[in-house]
Amino acid sequence: MPNQEKKIAIVTGGAGFIGSFLCAELLKSDYKVICIDDFATGSVNNIDPFLRDVNFQFLRLNINEPFDLERFTELEPFKIPFKGIQEIYHLAVPTSIKNFNTLKEKTLLTSSVGTRNILDLAVKYKAKILLSSSSVVYGPRKDDMKFLKENEIGCVDHLTPRACYDEGRRFAETMFYTYGEVHKIDYKIARIFRTYGPRMPLFDGQQIPDFVLQALNNENVVINGTEEFKTSLVYVTDIVDGIRRLMDYAGEERVMNFGSDQDFKLVNVAQKIIDLTSSTSHISFAEQLAFLSELGLPDISLAKEKLGWLPVVRLEDGLQKTIEYIRANKILLTGEGEQM
Repeated sequence: MPNQEKKIAIVTGGAGFIGSFLCAELLKSDYKVICIDDFATGSVNNIDPFLRDVNFQFLRLNINEPFDLERFTELEPFKIPFKGIQEIYHLAVPTSIKNFNTLKEKTLLTSSVGTRNILDLAVKYKAKILLSSSSVVYGPRKDDMKFLKENEIGCVDHLTPRACYDEGRRFAETMFYTYGEVHKIDYKIARIFRTYGPRMPLFDGQQIPDFVLQALNNENVVINGTEEFKTSLVYVTDIVDGIRRLMDYAGEERVMNFGSDQDFKLVNVAQKIIDLTSSTSHISFAEQLAFLSELGLPDISLAKEKLGWLPVVRLEDGLQKTIEYIRANKILLTGEGEQM
């Protein structure tokens, strides 16, 4: 594609776990990419391979503060006043379970004020925009409902320590819907279920990367919960594929689930990690984290039917890739060498 015909896309939260994989795929698809992040939870290491790419520009800024893209001199080669912005992927929000304690206010403001600022960009440039939402909008797992469809009305307790995230995601969805009604923007909402893979931050309560590190160190693999704790797990590249397909979708459906519709017991996942690392670790159990909850499974029939999407990476293969990444980057991630 000639250089002048490249689409320009914004990825907020682009230095994060899923965002950095999305940036990579957009660059491979011949996009010009503007990555916006303030490193509250993202890492420069996640985007380091792209920083020398002329089609990639990084802006370190807080989207909760007003900003004007056309004032950034580093974006001048993209000629935004003339070429505009074609797509916006809004992934910015602290998602770590432990961030709900340390970044409460930021989490809430990113879902509200920050989301408004990004939606205003979509209005200004008439760009297509996609929100990375979450399965938390459905509320905790219900015994009488195994699979959650997009039209399920969730029930979320808005007066809890983690409500800054759960209710924030619901409010962000409402903002997208309202801007669609008022400003007629082309918006999509991807409800993402639990995702794993390389570049997940360690020690943040999401467990899978911590299991891997503990197994590599031949330490006890500690599950915060009981032997019965179950969850949906989908590999990060499957999520990026779903996000891309939804953005390109021209049908009337705007909200879709993305995740694995298989139920995995964490104890079985932990044992699989021990086996794949040839570790001498044993599994132990600790008190369940206050912010860690069992969530329902997605009904992904809509994404299958309309987008031809389904998860293709097997759990064992995804775990192996995650293990290889953490093993190769162990010193960088922890500041320690591998124990012998």
